Amino acid sequence: MAKAKKSKVEDLRSLDDQTLTDRIGEEEVRLKKTTFSHAVNPIENPLSIRQMRRTIARLKTEQRRRALGF
Repeated sequence: MAKAKKSKVEDLRSLDDQTLTDRIGEEEVRLKKTTFSHAVNPIENPLSIRQMRRTIARLKTEQRRRALGF
């Protein structure tokens, strides 16, 4: 499991700044749509919402890390 997380981080670090910003926007829109559709009609896998939130958090963490210069 630790290897899977490490590869996700390495994948994020390989993205350029513009792509990272674009992905954050896309994922946030996707999360909003999924959350709304879940409120109207329950989705099959509600844990996918948690995964989306965590993906957004990883992306924003990488963006902040770059802004701080690490």
